[in-house]
Amino acid sequence: MASQSQGIHQLLQAEKRAKDKLEDAKKRKLKRIKQAKEEAAAEVDQDRMLRDKEFRLRQAKIMGSQSNLSDEIDKQTLEKVKELAGSYNTHVESVLAQVLNMVCDVKPEIHVNYRAAD
Repeated sequence: MASQSQGIHQLLQAEKRAKDKLEDAKKRKLKRIKQAKEEAAAEVDQDRMLRDKEFRLRQAKIMGSQSNLSDEIDKQTLEKVKELAGSYNTHVESVLAQVLNMVCDVKPEIHVNYRAAD
């Protein structure tokens, strides 16, 4: 009987050690899964920051070139306005003189399509 109870006692102890080992393995597995999730989240965040930085650089490059283009268009517009204003100031007197001459110098003529009523 004593050897049987000692054998049962050894089996129970072995079963307890096996349960403890399984619990330790589960804890290590859960800890490793949690660590892997944290590493993956950190990697995703790092990649997101890198992509965001690249996007902002590209956006700044494109928007910068658009603002340069806008500045160039504004500059050309101002030059054209100045050119037109100079042309106006140069020719305004002669054009007004021509218009006044046409209006004031009336030369009565019979129109070519006029038919005298017989």
